Amino acid sequence: MDYSAQERAPIKEALENLKNMRVVPFDVPGHKRGKGNGELTQFLGARCMETDVNSMKPLDNLSHPVSVIREAEELAAHAFGAGHAFFLVNGTTSAVQNMILFACHPGDKIILSRNVHKSVINALVLSGAIPVYFQQPVHEKLHISLSLPLQELEKTILDHPEAKAVFVTSPSYYGICSNLQRIGELTHRHGMLLLVDEAHGAHLYFGQGLPCPAMAAGADLAAVSMHKSGGSLTQSSFLLSSARVDAEALRQTINLTQSTSASYLLLASLDISRKNLALHGQEIFAHVLHLADYAREEINKLDGYYAYGKELIDEKTIFDFDATKLAVATMDTGLSGMEVYDLLRDEYDIQVEFGDVSNILAYISVGDRQRELERLVGALAEIERRFRRPQNTLYVKPLPVTPLRKSPKEAYYGKKISLPLSLAIGRVCGELIMCYPPGIPILAPGEEITAAAVEYIENALDIGCNVIGTHDVDIENLQVLENS
Repeated sequence: MDYSAQERAPIKEALENLKNMRVVPFDVPGHKRGKGNGELTQFLGARCMETDVNSMKPLDNLSHPVSVIREAEELAAHAFGAGHAFFLVNGTTSAVQNMILFACHPGDKIILSRNVHKSVINALVLSGAIPVYFQQPVHEKLHISLSLPLQELEKTILDHPEAKAVFVTSPSYYGICSNLQRIGELTHRHGMLLLVDEAHGAHLYFGQGLPCPAMAAGADLAAVSMHKSGGSLTQSSFLLSSARVDAEALRQTINLTQSTSASYLLLASLDISRKNLALHGQEIFAHVLHLADYAREEINKLDGYYAYGKELIDEKTIFDFDATKLAVATMDTGLSGMEVYDLLRDEYDIQVEFGDVSNILAYISVGDRQRELERLVGALAEIERRFRRPQNTLYVKPLPVTPLRKSPKEAYYGKKISLPLSLAIGRVCGELIMCYPPGIPILAPGEEITAAAVEYIENALDIGCNVIGTHDVDIENLQVLENS
């Protein structure tokens, strides 16, 4: 990599030049560099408002970049080892959706695990693609999904040779990584594209001793949440493509959904964060790994918790583990992850990423310091001492298998009626319902509503999961296809 080139941040430089030009704005946004909204300027700061500008010739245009944005894309592609890097301001949700919209025409099949993020299901509705699901195994004690099983994937590919793409999530929220190199070889051997949801893996491209990132493993497309572990502003993301992909055809797909009023605050944050990681990423993520390892070691000295790490790797059920992820199993304290999550926030003013039935996840990244990890460890010790129960009576049910009876698009746009949960059993679901986080659907449009699915929903509500997605905000009714 040419590190001297990586010292540049073309979008930031163009914004600074614009500020020095003292241009009089007779364009949008209407706050006119903050002068028209004093309270907002006071709240966000004058520098922020002055940088919130519209596309113009000196700043290029995200829909058809030819100058500073094009330069920034090229620098990002080099930094990530990609054929091309697209700046996205609609979040990684848009990156995921554009991968599927690009790879699949209406009616095309795509092979994917059932435990995908809701953005994937929404992409199936938008694209008209037909999902071919397979069930990913779950760890018996930790209740987290394991690596994508190669034998199961190969069987699915052989059963559906007409599929256009394989979609993989790696690393998972919990740090579990699949064998992307072998998956890529298998996928390409059968003429399919490999799409990777790498939302939680921006750091893998810049650290040492971390799992292999998607581009290095041979993926065709990868969605990367730079704002999660890369330090950019929320909602900023990259879509990476290999040299095998027609970049300008992909840009046309992106332009179907990307805003034509791209935020230069988000674009500049991507540009500056790329520069920071390209120049200092090894040092940054060596420190992140040190913090995560320190916290794991200290938490595992406490009773009732298990902060898991690379010891899980067996290269079969778990191929690799992202050790920057601090996931902690809580069930042996007699408390669910959701209860520990609430206690940390309400009693100790500590906000972790999420709590599920069995685990909490503390996201460790570029902005953390050791004293904050010490505070987390101390709070967990107090929670165990103050709130421990002799036994956790919560029953963790596996995500139910729900047969696909209609395509997601057909079900979403079909005529629907609303039925109570118990009466919806056997009908075709017309909406998306999930626990969030992590945002993996319990039921998706087009799937049969089974008794097990209804029981799972009721159990999730009983134990306090944040169940979302339904038309009925009280989750008492489901929308089903009228003639199903």
